[in-house]
Amino acid sequence: MSRSKRKTPITGISTAESEKKDKRKANRIFRRMAKQAINQEAEIIPVKMEEASEVYKFNKDGKQWHGNKYPKLLRK
Repeated sequence: MSRSKRKTPITGISTAESEKKDKRKANRIFRRMAKQAINQEAEIIPVKMEEASEVYKFNKDGKQWHGNKYPKLLRK
């Protein structure tokens, strides 16, 4: 795999490898909010993940396009 490269030159903005922990935490909060709303027979039940968590507070804050500017970032 020494010659494998990314097909699209897009990477995360920070040095974090993944957002797996953040996504798990957000899903737990979302499911708990939904269960509480159902148990309380509330009129408004959360439908989208954005209602439970702030995506911009995750470790990686979005993605960025590099093009062919940085060939090291294209290596796997």
